Amino acid sequence: MRIKSALLSLAVLAACGAAHATPILLNGSFESTTSGNNKKLSATAGTTGLTTLNGWLSSDGNDGGYNFVLDSKLAATSASALWLKGQKNGYTASPDGGNFFASDALYHPGTLSQTISGLAIGGIYTVKFYYALAQQTGYDGANTNNYWEVGIGKTKQNSGMLSIADSGFSGWKTASMNFTATSASEVLSFLAKTNSPGAPPFLLLDGVSVANAVPEPSTTALVLGGLGLMGLVARRRGRATAQA
Repeated sequence: MRIKSALLSLAVLAACGAAHATPILLNGSFESTTSGNNKKLSATAGTTGLTTLNGWLSSDGNDGGYNFVLDSKLAATSASALWLKGQKNGYTASPDGGNFFASDALYHPGTLSQTISGLAIGGIYTVKFYYALAQQTGYDGANTNNYWEVGIGKTKQNSGMLSIADSGFSGWKTASMNFTATSASEVLSFLAKTNSPGAPPFLLLDGVSVANAVPEPSTTALVLGGLGLMGLVARRRGRATAQA
């Protein structure tokens, strides 16, 4: 009975450890804004004609950078704050629907960032998101090798590179990358990058999520220890039965 109670306690502790490590990310679909969507982003709320994304900071060090929050249904029309080419190039709304974030990697790109909390030090977390590459109406030329530089804390990884022909659209892609937390709160960031000149290439971003990739190291050790104890008990019981 004592052994069973100990194993039950291990299971409860493991469950509590996993729950404690749940990350908290706000507004990963970019639907919540301070002053409406289909606008250029500001680094601070209340700027006339601009908006901010609740939970996120858009900044190039001086202001919000050349970043936008756009409505998927309007982005390829003249009604959009940033008119993306969308005629006969396969443009589609974001798989996540509603708004998406857009940034020019060549013209004052601003970093989009948010501090996420509820992390376990040493825990591994998966960042997932949708992304695409489009071109601004009124400009011509191909765009090559555009990607998102994604960071958690001091660690950075790059999404796959996207390239489009003149007036093209890449289609929406899905990215998934793992990070190890070094503190209970870390800054998650996205920065549009390219290693080639282009004609207003706009990287699009939507559906950002952060989740546990694997159980915390401490939780895993706890579970393995419990399994080992169960095996030892089973072997001892087998021997006792054989001797009897």
